[in-house]
Amino acid sequence: MSPTPTMSIPSAATTVGLDIHQYACPMHPEVMRTSPGDCPKCGMALIAVATTASDSGEVTSQLKYRLWAGSVLSLLLLIVAMSPMTGTTFLLDMPPRQRGWLELILSTPVVLWVGAPIWPKFWHSLMSLKFNMYTLIGIGVGLAYLTSLVAVLSPSLFPRELHQQDGSIARYFDAAAMIITLIMLGDYLQSNAIGKTSLAIQQLLEMASNVAWKVLADDSEEQVAIETIAVGDHVRVKPGEKIPIDGSVLEGNSRVDEAMISGEPTPISKSPGSKVIGATINGTGSLLICAEDVGANTLLSRIVQMVSQAERTRAPIQRQADLIAAYFVQVVLLVAVLTAFMWWWLGPEPRFSYALLNAISVLIVACPCALGLATPISMTVAMGRAARNGILFRDADAIEQMRDIDTIVIDKTGTLTLGHPALTDFLSDKAEEQEQLAMIAGVEQNSEHPIGLAISAEAKKRGIIPNSVTGFLATAGLGVEANDGSKKILIGSRKFLNQHGIDTGQWEVRAEILRNESKTVVFFSVGGAAITGLIAIADPIKDTARAAIDVLQKSGMRVVMLTGDSRSTANSVALKLGIKIVYAEVLPEEKSSHITRLQEEGSRVAMVGDGINDAPALAIANVGIAMGTGSGIAMESAGVTLVSGDLHGLNQAISLSRATMRNIRQNLAFAFGYNAIGIPIAAGVLYPEFGILASPIVASAAMALSSVSVVTNALRLMRRKL
Repeated sequence: MSPTPTMSIPSAATTVGLDIHQYACPMHPEVMRTSPGDCPKCGMALIAVATTASDSGEVTSQLKYRLWAGSVLSLLLLIVAMSPMTGTTFLLDMPPRQRGWLELILSTPVVLWVGAPIWPKFWHSLMSLKFNMYTLIGIGVGLAYLTSLVAVLSPSLFPRELHQQDGSIARYFDAAAMIITLIMLGDYLQSNAIGKTSLAIQQLLEMASNVAWKVLADDSEEQVAIETIAVGDHVRVKPGEKIPIDGSVLEGNSRVDEAMISGEPTPISKSPGSKVIGATINGTGSLLICAEDVGANTLLSRIVQMVSQAERTRAPIQRQADLIAAYFVQVVLLVAVLTAFMWWWLGPEPRFSYALLNAISVLIVACPCALGLATPISMTVAMGRAARNGILFRDADAIEQMRDIDTIVIDKTGTLTLGHPALTDFLSDKAEEQEQLAMIAGVEQNSEHPIGLAISAEAKKRGIIPNSVTGFLATAGLGVEANDGSKKILIGSRKFLNQHGIDTGQWEVRAEILRNESKTVVFFSVGGAAITGLIAIADPIKDTARAAIDVLQKSGMRVVMLTGDSRSTANSVALKLGIKIVYAEVLPEEKSSHITRLQEEGSRVAMVGDGINDAPALAIANVGIAMGTGSGIAMESAGVTLVSGDLHGLNQAISLSRATMRNIRQNLAFAFGYNAIGIPIAAGVLYPEFGILASPIVASAAMALSSVSVVTNALRLMRRKL
């Protein structure tokens, strides 16, 4: 062993091939940049696509420092500003002008330093004429601060009727500072909450191994950074370690925990020839693995890439909110101007103060942050929640479309079944089944026929070592033969054994029963003189398929089987699964026409498949759902991928889709309802009757609370049981 003492360990994001130099807007996920900055549409700070816990914590910490500074200075400012009303002893004798200077000194750091992130965004919105929430905040705070600044520096500039009894002009430093502080509070809580929405990607990134034990040409082992492993390299995985790459086992036996892919808590047995997946956890055995997929090509990398890309897409429902938001700020600016005018014209004295404060309240309370976050925050949380359950949505549209599905069309092979033949029955007229299977496996290990592979796999599963044979000979389409010592072994069809003078009649009744169960039957003879028994091969139905189909049908879904297999095989499988509608012997090019016909009948169709021949149907369906255990082309054509290939994921995807859309509607209703109530109150409609006004401080607190409430509501999806 010669581990490298000094080694550069790549980050988890680099390990899985994710570009860590991409930044997106949480409100407009389609906005991407290669460096930090602000969103040109809404002004929000862009966040790293591959956000790590440290990245998120650093941003939140910076906001926390500003929040603490703003809170302390604003509290002192309130004490000073309200001293005449509260009777604060040590300030009562301070002249109004000196008190104004003290307020200016306390408020300026809050407005200029604590609120520093706001002003560039406000200025950009004015210069680009792309008005957003920072336009409203900037105008509101700016009016309050600048008016107060002039009141301190040059009070003579104001008309005499605006002067108070002590000769001073009303100041609003406390309102400006508190608005900034409350905005920082909202940003801090929002940043903290948004950081949780990237938890799924963080957890996926943390699953990746950063190092591997590479086996060198002299059979020594060296610990190297995972990014240096290439396809074809041999890697040693020791007991308890993470498997660093996707590959095949060359040596060793162990059990591997694949719960992160399949959700199955029971470790899977691995032996030479078995496939292993990167980031799964090796058990108590040592494995030698040949690397087949590394870096960005591993299954974990593809999952991270899909989740990351999906989070940056937009659902149709979000476009409706965007359309409203595009005109919302302009309307709010108009309402603020009208509010100021009406209070100046019709309001009580001091009219200027009422006009200014109520206009500022309208600008602040109407900040559209909650409206903009309502949809993307829920979509991001839902995609992360789905990824942890092995469900990958390609985009936000797939989540929205999944909600309305009423018909599930399912391919058979590889979807309802395992997708590869397996030995289901071994019938013999002798008791030495293990010995006979060892001889038969010895013959079939030389065959590449699916039946031969199924027999060899069963022997390996039972721990049987195949016998060594000689004289192997295959007859295309009929069978194989070989010699095991002095015994001649024949394996094949009835015709094949008949050609060798062996009568299969006594086994035909049992063979026909098995054929009626959609199984392929082969006969075998040990000794070459008479038939010894038969073997049945079939593509087994997945253990979880029946339960998943039952749940779908009980929920009101119409389930249809669409397969190219023979009608008898399809009907047999459908009967076992309780599927009533079956289309069999369908050519690959005909599958799309069946989907189209169902759609023309008014059905919202989800197509579930795993093969290349399913790709066109997956693409044309309202939602295409691919099995992660199938072909890459099928996954690329689908809107949803079930990583483990378990159909229970289909029920979970539908459930999560409906919960997500319900959550989005709640967020939008809250955002619109909040503005519908908040803007009129801020404008002063309750004042004539009830004497109620919403000060700018109250308005800013309500604005911050609305955004945090939307994010918090979206985070409930993380705890939803699927």
